[in-house]
Amino acid sequence: MLSRVADNLYWFGRYLHRAENTARLINVNANLMLDLPRRMTLGWGPLIEIVGADSVFRSHYDRASEENVVRFMITDPRNPGSIQSSLYNAREILRTVRDTMPHDAWEKLNDIYFHVQERGEVGAAGPAQRQVFLNEVIDATLLIYSVLNSSMSRDVGYQFLRFGTNLEQADMTTRILDVRATRLGREPSGPDLTPFENIIWMSVLRSLTAYQMYRRHMRSRVSGPGVLRFLLQNRDFPRSVMFCLTSIASSLPTLPESRKTERAIERTRALVRDANIDALLKAHDGVPRLMDEIQIGLGELHEALSEAYFKTS
Repeated sequence: MLSRVADNLYWFGRYLHRAENTARLINVNANLMLDLPRRMTLGWGPLIEIVGADSVFRSHYDRASEENVVRFMITDPRNPGSIQSSLYNAREILRTVRDTMPHDAWEKLNDIYFHVQERGEVGAAGPAQRQVFLNEVIDATLLIYSVLNSSMSRDVGYQFLRFGTNLEQADMTTRILDVRATRLGREPSGPDLTPFENIIWMSVLRSLTAYQMYRRHMRSRVSGPGVLRFLLQNRDFPRSVMFCLTSIASSLPTLPESRKTERAIERTRALVRDANIDALLKAHDGVPRLMDEIQIGLGELHEALSEAYFKTS
């Protein structure tokens, strides 16, 4: 397979997954606002922190109001991580590699892309239409995944697609854990959110569609240690960091050997596997520090994959 095609498939997986995760984040944050007392609201600013777009957002908007943040994350073409931008990039990639993927995937992606173009501003305008619109985006991306999983040959191209989706998911999971854990009672200028800790941890689970599986695996009430342990170290839940890294590692034997990639995966898996969750939560900066280390590891893994399989000499 040409390195250019492999790179395109990898980024297609990342962009499509990014659109889905962004839609989930907005939906869950809106519901969290309803669950918390008005005086204890977390606001919409944390969403910008989660997606790592603080500088881009500040250069175009004066404050992190609900309207500004939602528009920035759904339709703003100046935000490379907005739903519209992510779907546009995925569509442009799929246009160039259509012969490697099922034709139905192209049709479904076209449908949701033009729907977001036509209805995105309506979805961003107010809560009443927003939830319906975002659920349509989530359902459409899941449908595309279903088409790919049921109709795409498990060849080298599929493995690069998996690399993209799993790395994007691991990245998003750590970002959500980092921002939400940092905000729990650790901002002297803000409200004390400790009494509402369980509600916030539940919102973390719902951001990743993990609440039901958490209850099934952990068999206990929602708590900080339990959520961190589940979303970082669980080997069976598809959105946990350990599951994503293990999925990437399981695909490597089908590709040309790359010791640098293998080492990057193993270093990051060791960070996740050996994390002492209880000690992290007791330390003032324990969780953010670990998330930063994992993020660095994911960045090194991306660079190793790119160097080994995507860059041409």
